[in-house]
Amino acid sequence: MSNIVLVTGASSGIGAATARRFVRAGARVIAAARRMDRLTRLRDELGPALHAVELDVRDRDAVERCVAALPPELAAIDVLVNNAGLALGLAPAPSASLEDWEQMVDTNVKGLLFVTRAILPGMVERRRGHVVNLGSVAGSYPYPGGNAYAGTKAFVEQFSLALRADVHGSGVRVTSVEPGMVETEFSEVRFGGDVERAAAVYRGFRPLSGDDIAEAIVWCASLPAHVNINRLEIMPTAQSFAGFAVAKG
Repeated sequence: MSNIVLVTGASSGIGAATARRFVRAGARVIAAARRMDRLTRLRDELGPALHAVELDVRDRDAVERCVAALPPELAAIDVLVNNAGLALGLAPAPSASLEDWEQMVDTNVKGLLFVTRAILPGMVERRRGHVVNLGSVAGSYPYPGGNAYAGTKAFVEQFSLALRADVHGSGVRVTSVEPGMVETEFSEVRFGGDVERAAAVYRGFRPLSGDDIAEAIVWCASLPAHVNINRLEIMPTAQSFAGFAVAKG
């Protein structure tokens, strides 16, 4: 694989695993995230095939500057992996934090839009490319406390399908990868750094790993150019959507 790949949220979890997988497959990877110290360690691990850039996807101007400043040999991005995102809290909607909601929308929705809009025109002009958006099963299956997070991931699913319609005939592919329970820093972030509460989420069964999802992303991007995976929903075997609940009395 000789592709140039941009991965957002690449400092940990699925993003870091995806960067590793692509580099090991022979790609050159632009790893973007807010935590430059972690990106530096990832660059030390993976070598010159990884180009690290500090980026907060919520900052539209920073996204545009980042893309404009890429070295010429990395400017023609073949694969964009919109991985940056987060969940905050599990409070029901009437008492949920508006600040948490705003941060999730700014990152999961607006950040994804900013990066996609900065990269997509070049792909269309070159008549090749692949946008991989990280959704979630939360975008399809509601659960208590999911509220704004689930809404942002439903947006990712629908935006991905709409992108496919917009780039129809251009040769550009679009995929929404929608994981279930993956053991990364996700729950630790959701619970404000409460490590024990986060660990309890995954106790008693085998969840997915970041590398499981990274493998699926690289597979989607490695398929022949005439093959497009529209949506890929992935759950651990122990997880399913078990049906509706009815409260009586």
